Amino acid sequence: MLNVIYLGMVSFFADISAEMVYPLIPLYLTSVFGATPALVGLIEGIAESLASLLKVFSGYITDKYKKKKIIAFLGYSTGLVYKAALIGAGSWMGILGARVIDRIGKGIRTAPRDVMVSECAEKDQVGEAFGIHKALDMAGSAIGILMAYFLMRNAEGQLDYKKVFLVSILPVLLCLAMFFLVKEKKEDRCIKAREPFWKNIKLLDDQLKLYLLTAFLFTLGNSSNAFLLLRAKSLGFDDASVILLYFIYNVTASLLAIPAGKRSDKVGRKRLLVSGYMVFAAVYLGFAFAFSKGFMISMFVLYGAYTAMIAGVERAFIAEISPRGLKGTMLGLHSTLVGIALLPASTIAGVLWTSFGARVTFLFGAGMSLLAAAMLLFRMKGGSPAECGEMR
Repeated sequence: MLNVIYLGMVSFFADISAEMVYPLIPLYLTSVFGATPALVGLIEGIAESLASLLKVFSGYITDKYKKKKIIAFLGYSTGLVYKAALIGAGSWMGILGARVIDRIGKGIRTAPRDVMVSECAEKDQVGEAFGIHKALDMAGSAIGILMAYFLMRNAEGQLDYKKVFLVSILPVLLCLAMFFLVKEKKEDRCIKAREPFWKNIKLLDDQLKLYLLTAFLFTLGNSSNAFLLLRAKSLGFDDASVILLYFIYNVTASLLAIPAGKRSDKVGRKRLLVSGYMVFAAVYLGFAFAFSKGFMISMFVLYGAYTAMIAGVERAFIAEISPRGLKGTMLGLHSTLVGIALLPASTIAGVLWTSFGARVTFLFGAGMSLLAAAMLLFRMKGGSPAECGEMR
């Protein structure tokens, strides 16, 4: 598991940098550039969807050329370009360009990194391995958010956003330095011609196809976290307190990620996935009918529990039942489908918010989550490798 920890530390430092910036973006857009919730949703949706197409091809290239480490390194390197683009942005169009660069990097690095995590684990510890990685990932997010919070609290007058963007470059450099410790499992490069995976889509495990479809539908109701932050602000939290709420969410997810991963190794992925979607529905219903600041805090805690139950477990499930030699492609395909769904998801959320208010936005998300939970509950098998039919 040592290599999993090293990969986790890569994500740890990358997320310190990313989360110093991410929760500030909707605040920066609305306070400096006068953006509406609909425009915030459009920017997030475009950024995610334009970059999402790279994810499946990154996974495919990873499987074909077996260069997981260098591809992941290149993906994380875009963090430097992202921060430079934010510093130079003079309008919401510049922020959009920066967000696209950031998401392109994530699209490149996610699949090869997840393949390396899966290769480091024993057969009965895949969930735990992804849980460890996710715990370190979310811990980095929490620290980054806390740093953003103190920078905002200590700001005299208006926060110097660009100064925060500049400081966030340092953790990216530490992230890239961690790659010297990561060891890649060496495999022979595939030199024979390979058919594109979509020509053999019918050969994929039915449970894998079901989950990919379910994840796509669920994401249509899972709008950007920016809307959660805006909702908290609408209840009276100031900008700095909104950042602190996001910190609470990340700490909760970090603390629960490893127990959730271990639990899925014992009882199967299905129980955790269905339960996670049910928790998400409860969170969005809570955001729809939130009536006090204390209640809003509890919803961010519950949202962290949802993330711990889903994020690592779904990757473990996909890695387990993907055909040998196509793990990267399938992990990338999942990320691509989710990314494609994020454009209509964030756009729908923004339009619903602007036209009908925040409550309708979150009720729609809760409904889509309940639909996803029902699909898995009644159509998915037990969710463990043995029950789903692990493909080799």
